[in-house]
Amino acid sequence: GCYDPVQRLADMDLDGVEAALCFPSFPRFAGTVFLEGDDRDVALASVKAFNDFILDEWCAAAPDRYIPLVILPLWDVEECVAEVHRTVPKGARTLGFPENPVPLGLPSFHTDHWDPLFSVAEDYDLPLSLHFGTSGVSPKPSLDGPMAISITLFGCNSMYSLADLLFSPVFHRHPTLKIALSEGGIGWVPYILERADYVWERHRFYQNVNQDYRPSELYFKHIYSCFIEDRHGLANRAAVGVDNILWECE
Repeated sequence: GCYDPVQRLADMDLDGVEAALCFPSFPRFAGTVFLEGDDRDVALASVKAFNDFILDEWCAAAPDRYIPLVILPLWDVEECVAEVHRTVPKGARTLGFPENPVPLGLPSFHTDHWDPLFSVAEDYDLPLSLHFGTSGVSPKPSLDGPMAISITLFGCNSMYSLADLLFSPVFHRHPTLKIALSEGGIGWVPYILERADYVWERHRFYQNVNQDYRPSELYFKHIYSCFIEDRHGLANRAAVGVDNILWECE
């Protein structure tokens, strides 16, 4: 079920899963492994080969049940735009993108670097899927602490990403863009929205942040929060936003 799309359908039937979006593993969740090579021609060919596999083979095995995610040549925003144009006619439905580009040596959400990509995503109504960990870093309070600490805190990556996006110009420049914070959990969302609004109400006047929209308004319009198991989040689903919740499985 990890590499055979037909067998995976049997697994999905067993679990009662009607449809699913499958993230890549070897290329990493946002294809960032291809940032590491010096040969950009090979890297670009690899991105295209993976996307063709997903669209022409994996999702083609059950197009009504597999939701196609494509990865991007993140080192070149114009090539990203070209790959979107190439893959949308083949069935692409969402774009894998890093939760935070900066640790990868890429420009942040606070620049205009990604505007051409975000604009074409709007044009095609393609949400960006930001899986936690795609920045290449994970929470590690103590260098000698066990990995269990980082696993416990994985959702913090999505918290950082959400705060970064809500105080960035992204949604003001791209009013129809949608973003999914994949596998980050939802129980923390009400607190972060409360805190972000509190900060905005008291501290926006002397900072280069938007003065017109509360962060929570932007969240409910633009963000999907995704969970696997989250009893606290479901108990507070009205505050998280019932229309903003997506369920995931492993």
